Amino acid sequence: MAGADDGRAPDARIRRVLIVSPHFPPSSLAAAHRARHLAAHLGAHGWRPTVITVRPEDYEDALDHRLAALVPGHVEILRVPALPRRLARRVGIGDIGLRGYAGLRRAVLGCLDRDRHDLVFITGFPFYPMLIAPAVRRRGVAVVLDFQDPWISDWGAARPPASKAGLAHRLALHLEPRAVAAASGIMSVSANQNDAMRRRYPEIPEALWCALPIGGDWGDFAAVPAPAASGPVVLFAGTFPPRSGAVFSALFRAVASLRAAEPGRLAGVRFRFVGTAAVTDPRAAPVVTPIAAAQGVADLVEEIPMRLPYLDALGEMWGCAVNLMVGSDEPHYTASRIYPALMSGRPFLSLYHAQSSAHTILSRCGGGIAVGFDAAGGPAAAEPALRDALARVLAAGDRLGPVDPAAIAPFTGSEIARRCARFFERVLAAEGSSSGRAAP
Repeated sequence: MAGADDGRAPDARIRRVLIVSPHFPPSSLAAAHRARHLAAHLGAHGWRPTVITVRPEDYEDALDHRLAALVPGHVEILRVPALPRRLARRVGIGDIGLRGYAGLRRAVLGCLDRDRHDLVFITGFPFYPMLIAPAVRRRGVAVVLDFQDPWISDWGAARPPASKAGLAHRLALHLEPRAVAAASGIMSVSANQNDAMRRRYPEIPEALWCALPIGGDWGDFAAVPAPAASGPVVLFAGTFPPRSGAVFSALFRAVASLRAAEPGRLAGVRFRFVGTAAVTDPRAAPVVTPIAAAQGVADLVEEIPMRLPYLDALGEMWGCAVNLMVGSDEPHYTASRIYPALMSGRPFLSLYHAQSSAHTILSRCGGGIAVGFDAAGGPAAAEPALRDALARVLAAGDRLGPVDPAAIAPFTGSEIARRCARFFERVLAAEGSSSGRAAP
């Protein structure tokens, strides 16, 4: 019988779940962490996971084998081939979900044909593997689709129709309903994101929706060397979010206002932005610096657009003076970066839409200052509060106090896995009752 030493619940009735995630360590993209956390912790909550993912040699991004070492050895991982990158690029396909779709589908259906599994969990981005759901349902197995980001979004709708993003949006309008029609349950990272989807799919009962953030693991920092002193660095680690130009403009206007009012306050302070372009090309053009230049503060900004491996980003968060967290102007926006930033133990300053789950969490957890804005005033209305908050966090630093561990507890990997396991059980109960959704 499986025991506590391998992370599994000591219960002979343990259920089995296939986790389908095109990205998984050694991929260090943000999309890999949902599957990584669940694979590590679901066993303790009554579910035995098997991860189905793409072979590392088929990823386009740099690999981080240190991250792969954080995956417990007992986790079963099936890696499938994807269409070679060079061949796929000739026809304009780079998405690993498309390149790996055939292999992922064969592996999922093969597992279901060989062994009993209670549920298939398909997480995206990328989203195309969610189209495996109808074939799974035809085999009588429940499917939960996990939307780490919106597949259909206002941002996509605003892209030029003939652009790549515009075409992807029109494809999403066609494909998302097909995938969702086959789902036994829907998960996303926030209640706001679920609410937007529920307006499209009102026929899905409320009990079959679940909002769970990605969360974080305290243990990840054990794989990061202790940082050296870096001086007064205000750090933003992560990609430049869609629809965030006005938010960053407000940030830099607040910085300019503070420097004009108190010239000595920002002496020696550097605003460091890493991984903003979401690409591994060291030649990537800066994203944030031009916005800072427009507000006259580019001399305070250091930007490395190239994406950093996850554990290197943790080291940056751990070693800075202040973690800066900035979101988009959309209320559904929830950045997974907030959880490792809070776990780093460094003070933070954040600027998010006041209705976002990120702002709600950061406002309650202590250890920093959360500034919010609403749709009426927009980010510009928050500039005075942001300027004062920046002055305060730079002056107070660690004296702001630590993050409240109780406030973070609901967002640890283990607790997210526990809640996910309970949702799986709720989905199975609905499948076995009159409230369950019929297979397509």
